[in-house]
Amino acid sequence: MRGSVRLGKVWGIPLEVHTSWLVIFVLVSVSLAQLFGERFPFWSVGQRWGVAVLTSLLLFASVLVHELAHSVVAVWRGIPVRGITLFIFGGVSHIAREASTPGVELLIAVVGPLLSLTLGVLFSLLAFAFREGNSMVYAVSSYLGYANLVLGVFNLVPGFPLDGGRVLRAAVWRASGNYHRATRVAATTGQAIGILFIVLGILLALFVSGALISGLWLVLIGWFLESAAATSYRQLRLREVLQGYVARDLMTSDCATVSPDVSIQEMVEQRVLVSGARCFLVTEADRTYGLVTIHSVREVPRTRWAETPVRQVMTPTEHLVTVSPNDEAYHLMEVMDQANVNQVPVVQDGNIIGLVTREGVIHFLRVREELGI
Repeated sequence: MRGSVRLGKVWGIPLEVHTSWLVIFVLVSVSLAQLFGERFPFWSVGQRWGVAVLTSLLLFASVLVHELAHSVVAVWRGIPVRGITLFIFGGVSHIAREASTPGVELLIAVVGPLLSLTLGVLFSLLAFAFREGNSMVYAVSSYLGYANLVLGVFNLVPGFPLDGGRVLRAAVWRASGNYHRATRVAATTGQAIGILFIVLGILLALFVSGALISGLWLVLIGWFLESAAATSYRQLRLREVLQGYVARDLMTSDCATVSPDVSIQEMVEQRVLVSGARCFLVTEADRTYGLVTIHSVREVPRTRWAETPVRQVMTPTEHLVTVSPNDEAYHLMEVMDQANVNQVPVVQDGNIIGLVTREGVIHFLRVREELGI
């Protein structure tokens, strides 16, 4: 996910934190410090903030455990997981492909909420045990018990892309035998629930005294659910259209090239403006040095174009994000999204044999649509 920072790996699964996570972390910590100050007025300021930050960290650890449950079960069922990202609305497991059967889909989906509900019960029992004892342990465990129970129940809401939506998809898939129809039902339900949340949030903010912040949060969550459900369905349609195609089918082997010693000015005037090409392989004497794009050219001030050779702004071959000729077409789009690039070289036996561009894939899809394929 763009804007994410890699933290490391947990059980071999890459873990990232999106920059938006810092926003919710700060908000949760501030609200908890205020809450603990009201409930435990005998605490010092340092105690309030220390326990608030600790509770926030444990809350996101709970979210991480929830996502790990999905990922571990997916790996156990033979489905690769590219990583886990924590962001403002919780977390997401980047599972490489969809489940092969409704049963596997159900298992992967339901394990996260079940684990959250289990954590909620355990933390609640811990809070009950310390209700007359250590106030800090009680404060942390009671909040985490409540939060995990809410997390588990909320994720069971039957709207895609929530876990409950995946459970719904598994059920419809099992009943109808049609994965596409099941996804459409789950995504439509997710959009409807998202719109319902938005409406309820607006009503709450406008007509319930003191509920402005809660209403705005409900609107924000509703917007996220509606847009995520719509995006998930579009991604499914794209995957279906590209199914059966690989990089070799979509690449162009007649790649535009430019010498590494040509100036940016000359490349723009004689190549870009004439041919309309937006990226070039940097080659000389049958050797490929890298790739130069319009994006990299824009990073150089216009006044320096005449004196700046292409080799200074190109991305060297060893730093390029590449794919192999037999990589699935949908995977190519994921690679470009993750790397934030508009093209990927196709490499075979260490040599670049072609180039897949986002523009080329879009053109491919449009031609298929026009031909009714």
